[in-house]
Amino acid sequence: MKPLIVIPFGDPAGIGPEITAKAMMDKETFDRAICIVVGDRNIMEKAMQIVGSQQKLHIIEDPKDALDDHSVVNFINLENIDLSKFTYGKVSAMCGQAAFEYIQKSIELAMAKKADAVTTTTINKEALKLAGVPYIGHTEIFGGLTHTEDPLTLFEVHGMRILFLSRHVSLRKACDLVKKERIIDYVHRGFQVLHQLGLNHPSMAIAGLNPHCGEHGILGTEEQTDVIPAIQILKEEGYNVFGPIGADSVYHQALQGRYDSVLSLYHDQGHVAAKTVDFDKTVSITGGMPILRTSVDHGTAFDIAGTGKASPVSLIEAIRVATKYAFSFSGK
Repeated sequence: MKPLIVIPFGDPAGIGPEITAKAMMDKETFDRAICIVVGDRNIMEKAMQIVGSQQKLHIIEDPKDALDDHSVVNFINLENIDLSKFTYGKVSAMCGQAAFEYIQKSIELAMAKKADAVTTTTINKEALKLAGVPYIGHTEIFGGLTHTEDPLTLFEVHGMRILFLSRHVSLRKACDLVKKERIIDYVHRGFQVLHQLGLNHPSMAIAGLNPHCGEHGILGTEEQTDVIPAIQILKEEGYNVFGPIGADSVYHQALQGRYDSVLSLYHDQGHVAAKTVDFDKTVSITGGMPILRTSVDHGTAFDIAGTGKASPVSLIEAIRVATKYAFSFSGK
């Protein structure tokens, strides 16, 4: 049985519709999942024409009507773009509102158990703001619409999984957030996500913050004051955690399979590690929610939108990761 993956195709003015059209042409993607795209029919038809797709749109209203047929693209048409006002590569309130509505519909289907996972493409934060959408990005939208207070971001690339103690804050603030209580909380919730993904006895390495984990306080004290005490408490609670391990070593070790996951102590520490391994195949997973969401980890690329140049590799990989975990997550 194939999992059913719903794909909101993103900001219509960006590359989302094109990479979606290309991903739907991919035979391995078809073999792994039944995909349903949510978007605007006219935009999708333009994208399919741009990329040379010979598939036909199969317009449906309910996922139960999706076809397991590679000659068609299952499509839910929200019909919310006025082509007379549409331009590729342009930030607009119309496209921001449309992109939000595609995500909203996809979440609705997953929350109703009509889809096994959501795989998102690309949206534009400025367009969302122009449209008056009360969320700054995907993670916040998913958190708000699934009633999840603080969703966790997890990266996966070549089997390496990375969680992040902090995300979009300054480096100065990120260092201030390396506190014992926060580390314990994130490990607790991180293990819950790993269990959702089907890892029954996961392990997690905690990266060091300072060079050489502070060299016993010579190069920084955060490891002594907060990281090591947090790890000691977690071990006493029965969590399979290790560290702190220097950030120049821990990701390599995780790639070799020594740990199931790594807790990165700030945004760029983990992002650089993942994207250096394989930029195109770094997939974002939003954890801690009642539904599974995977995503590409690149932007709308307005500069090449409408040209057919955009690569679908990241989206294909995001769909693959969704299919990998969909049934473990849903308990099917």
